[in-house]
Amino acid sequence: MEINQGILLVNLGTPDAPTTSAVKRFLSQFLHDRRVVDLSRWIWCPVLHGIVLPRRSSRVAEKYRAVWMDEGSPLLVYSRRQAKILGNRRNIPVALGMTYGNPSVLSGIQALMAEGVTHITVLPLFPQYSGTTTGAVEDALGRALKKLAQKPECRVISSYHHHPLYIKALADSIRRQWAVTGQSDYLLCSYHGIPQRYADNGDIYPQHCEETTRLLASELGLSERQIGMSYQSRFGREEWVKPYTDKRLQALPGEGIRHLDIITPAFSADCLETLEEVAIEYRRLFQTSGGGEYHYIPCLNDDPLHIEMMAALTE
Repeated sequence: MEINQGILLVNLGTPDAPTTSAVKRFLSQFLHDRRVVDLSRWIWCPVLHGIVLPRRSSRVAEKYRAVWMDEGSPLLVYSRRQAKILGNRRNIPVALGMTYGNPSVLSGIQALMAEGVTHITVLPLFPQYSGTTTGAVEDALGRALKKLAQKPECRVISSYHHHPLYIKALADSIRRQWAVTGQSDYLLCSYHGIPQRYADNGDIYPQHCEETTRLLASELGLSERQIGMSYQSRFGREEWVKPYTDKRLQALPGEGIRHLDIITPAFSADCLETLEEVAIEYRRLFQTSGGGEYHYIPCLNDDPLHIEMMAALTE
């Protein structure tokens, strides 16, 4: 066993509990990050604390309660499983950290160092690079290292949007769905959105999403009429990257799409945005817009090929 080598898996984070107070704490930390909202603090902080947090915290907590598992938040449950299985697969220490909330990036590093690790491979679980996600992980890593008297060497995997095992794992999960429900009229790849302004300023996230979709279409042998992509989870009034998932779901029935499969390639583990927004809210939207069968294809979570990809990335 190479005790000097270790892996830190990092995801975005989750509230500690599906309560208004816990959600408010989490959203406050998340939405204070300039990587997420880059508006002037003089403008944004009064809006955040005076309007956003008071209005959104209880509603978001209710949504979390709808998807909360016996073991805790779905994102945390699946992330812990990923870390445990990857550690067994690689036979080296693996820890988990979250950009926001618990466990923190710092606590993950400290856990690895307590096992004698001196060289850490940091794997942000965001396949497509964005400053709002992987960039925020790099910031959190930098802040954590500043707090340590003795610092481990760290290597960050910045993206894996085109890794063959990632594409194959996505394709295999779709094929498994088709084996049960049959191939749909259309496969929609729904990615988390970012403000259009961020893309205009150089964030390469949309290009990574486009390449993932193209490679997935090629792996599955789908034409442009059988697969598409869109962006979800926008908030605020400014323009975000398009097309918007909700608008596409409303339009697809009018284009003759009655049977829809939807997958979320940018999410490495199921969470509120996939289990509540995509699996529940978007199903209702598609069907009330004239659509028929709607199948949400789960995230890769602890799928063996997903873990194999993580092992390959961190070697």
